[in-house]
Amino acid sequence: MQALQSLHLSSSPINPLHQKSHNATKPPPERISFIKASSSSTASAPKREKDPKKRVVITGMGLVSVFGNDVDAYYDKLLAGESGIGTIDRFDASKFPTRFAGQIRGFNAQGYIDGKNDRRLDNCLRYCIVAGKKALEDADLGGDKLSKIDKEKAGVLVGTGMGGLQVFSDGVQSLIEKGHRKITPFFIPYAITNMGSALLAIDLGFMGPNYSISTACATSNYCFYAAANHIRRGEADMMIAGGTEAAIIPIGLGGFVACRALSQRNDDPKTASRPWDRDRDGFVMGEGAGVLVMESLEHAMKRGAPIIAEYLGGAVNCDAYHMTDPRADGLGVSSCIERGLEDAGVSPEEVNYINAHATSTLAGDLAEINAIKKVFKNTSEIKINATKVIFLPLIDFLRPVPSYDDVVFQWVVDVICLFILFQSMIGHCLGASGGLEAIATVKAITTGWLHPSINQFNPEPSVEFDTVANKKQQHEVNVAISNSFGFGGHNSVVAFSAFKP
Repeated sequence: MQALQSLHLSSSPINPLHQKSHNATKPPPERISFIKASSSSTASAPKREKDPKKRVVITGMGLVSVFGNDVDAYYDKLLAGESGIGTIDRFDASKFPTRFAGQIRGFNAQGYIDGKNDRRLDNCLRYCIVAGKKALEDADLGGDKLSKIDKEKAGVLVGTGMGGLQVFSDGVQSLIEKGHRKITPFFIPYAITNMGSALLAIDLGFMGPNYSISTACATSNYCFYAAANHIRRGEADMMIAGGTEAAIIPIGLGGFVACRALSQRNDDPKTASRPWDRDRDGFVMGEGAGVLVMESLEHAMKRGAPIIAEYLGGAVNCDAYHMTDPRADGLGVSSCIERGLEDAGVSPEEVNYINAHATSTLAGDLAEINAIKKVFKNTSEIKINATKVIFLPLIDFLRPVPSYDDVVFQWVVDVICLFILFQSMIGHCLGASGGLEAIATVKAITTGWLHPSINQFNPEPSVEFDTVANKKQQHEVNVAISNSFGFGGHNSVVAFSAFKP
């Protein structure tokens, strides 16, 4: 507890009948011409997987976001550079110094969750179930079509950083105000982090690998990596993988206010989140879920699945350095990228797009940039953008606590602070951020368009990459990597490309 008290945080309407329109076999409407990486024509993958039982493809994508629950609409908003940040109206935030976030409005689970359960579930679980079922629809596995697959070899691996925070908060309040007899029996089941995966599997009848990973903001990438390895080892034919999160509630907002971490641009919330900008003043909260349907190529081809893209590989490791600060030399990150490329069978010269972690902290940004420069000797052809952004320049030390009640509250604040990063257009969705970023990465591959990194008014001069500042760009993606790093030193990298038989 003493270590946490002195911790210096310097770093980091649903339509069930909707049919997908981003199938890779359908030419994208705006795909005309591209900027190609000069090295892509000569570089060859050193150890690219050839076995169709071990090649992992993406056949479906599903999400819940501040821009709605349709993947194409979500990416269109990103391409337009729109901000989903607005005034909080879920609860009375008028007395908070920060009164805005990437809050999801008008969420409707009709057709995906029955009414009784829908009223009981924490939003973290609701988002997971809806995103998972929409991903299956996208993979041409909606309704009765699920009966055609072997459910004993179909699994779910959806992680979360915080779990059912609203249910947890309500349970604590009931205990304090009314005593233990008034705590709902759903308190524990709906608060723990594994229940999203469990409930989705129960609903679908999936009996394969099922659990949750919680590695702060690296959660979704960890889930993709683990899910792919289950498929490669023959333990599953198909996995639903990704992340879900819902923390925009009074204790969540209050915790970050107490950390002095949030932007206070209440007069202009849409420009509050500023990736790679010198005038950043704090981060912006968000929520949602992002999941992928991952299958072995053999399984996907056997059932005639719509193949969107290919998961090439990934890696996870730990800085083993500090709870919140990254290594300044970026060693943990660079070694994770190198291992990820090795696992993917990709040479550095083949990569020409990076969806960056982009925490927008002095230490975090420099560490990631240093790591990227170490791995990729020629960065002139690489485009790098930020779906995610966090700003922590105002945090110094967590305040001392004089009483037991304050200690309990301070512990909650500390735990929350260890799990949050935020996104520039949609707010950061904690454990779900990597899932939403993976969907954006795959959409970049299939459409040939990169979304802008918005709100770059006064960019940091040390960032020498093309950051797709403020305006979308056409770019033919050869190999893309998506980075996610979490408090605790958790590093994760995943690589995707267009599917080539």
